[in-house]
Amino acid sequence: MNRRKFLIASSAIASGIIGFRLARGEEAEGRATGYIFVVDVRKCIGCGRCVRACKIENEVPLKPYYFRTWVERYVWLKGEKDLKVDSPNGGFDGFPNIYSEDEVAKSYFVPKLCNHCEDPPCVQVCPVGATYRTPDGVVLVDEKYCIGCRYCIQACPYGARYLYPRDGPRESRRNTADKCTWCYHRITKGYKPACVMACPTGARMFGREDDERILRVLEENSVSVLKPEQGTKPRVFYIGIDSEVR
Repeated sequence: MNRRKFLIASSAIASGIIGFRLARGEEAEGRATGYIFVVDVRKCIGCGRCVRACKIENEVPLKPYYFRTWVERYVWLKGEKDLKVDSPNGGFDGFPNIYSEDEVAKSYFVPKLCNHCEDPPCVQVCPVGATYRTPDGVVLVDEKYCIGCRYCIQACPYGARYLYPRDGPRESRRNTADKCTWCYHRITKGYKPACVMACPTGARMFGREDDERILRVLEENSVSVLKPEQGTKPRVFYIGIDSEVR
């Protein structure tokens, strides 16, 4: 074996937290090298630059409720069992400070986006094959074939899809399902997704699954995926979240 092989193994799933380990072997032989997205919530400051950059880059309507990526704030208040979650305008404008420091036990921001699952339910339910997974593991929508039936929107357990409005700026996309593509038009040219480029703290990381920088981050931290019980095998990995984050 003269090159590094990559395989994500996450068999130990407990309380929403998975063990992440790397193994080198022949399992990866013959398949395309895919991408991995990592979100370190310890670094996210909720500034909203990623949300704004995504909308501009991908012609996502500026109106609220249309997002390819958004940011949620999770807050645990002292003496209260239930956590508080909010996402004003998807975090587009940042987050107003509505809690006093004295009452907050813990809080952080969680960027959300399409998880580009290895077993994506959105692909399975599409009746016309408009939603598909590329050889390098990115889930896309072919707007020429999408009939706007919304099945994929209902099937996504992460709420990562929406129906592009009839008055949206991209005419060819109107009344079709839309979602994050990890800026496929950029990454296939060697560039990073717009949200990654816009992040001022490095909370969003993206690369090939054999990227030494990404591998080192995953090896040195405990990582999680959202809703592991869904069995979709997300390709977005989180550092620093609790099991309550869904």
